This record gives sequence, C-alpha cells and structure tokens, in this order.
Amino acid sequence: MQTIFVMAKCELGETYNVAAAAVEGTEMISEVYSISGQYDLMIKCYLDDGADIGHFVTSSIQTLPGVKDTFTMITFKTFA
Repeated sequence: MQTIFVMAKCELGETYNVAAAAVEGTEMISEVYSISGQYDLMIKCYLDDGADIGHFVTSSIQTLPGVKDTFTMITFKTFA
C-alpha cells in the first residue's frame, strides 16, 4: 500500500461539495481535511503498490466538480 496526500484548490463556494464528493467518490480516499493556506482540502489516499499515481489523481480527484487545482505529495515511510 502506498499513501499519497493530494491538496485541492476549489472554486469559490465549492469546498464542502468537493469534500463530500471526494469521500463518496472512491474507497481509495480515506480522509478529507479542510485546511488553510493556498489549498482548501487535503485528501489522504491509499493506493495499491504499483498503482499509477498520476492516473489516479487526474481521473479520480482532478475531475471532481469544483476542483480548480491540485498538488500531490508522495510519502515514503510512516513513523509511529
């Protein structure tokens, strides 16, 4: 399993709708956080090893209605 975080910038007034759509959209999205700064949401995703991250982001997150821009962070190791 690989973990990625995708930060999403939303159209004005669409943050809550994008968050709801992301949670309902795919079981690979585990959590959606409202954040401050340049982006509106941080989306935590778990993908199968070897999954095409770029394809997942462009087809599952960037296509959500109300998403204006994304920034993807790929993780390497989890520290407990």
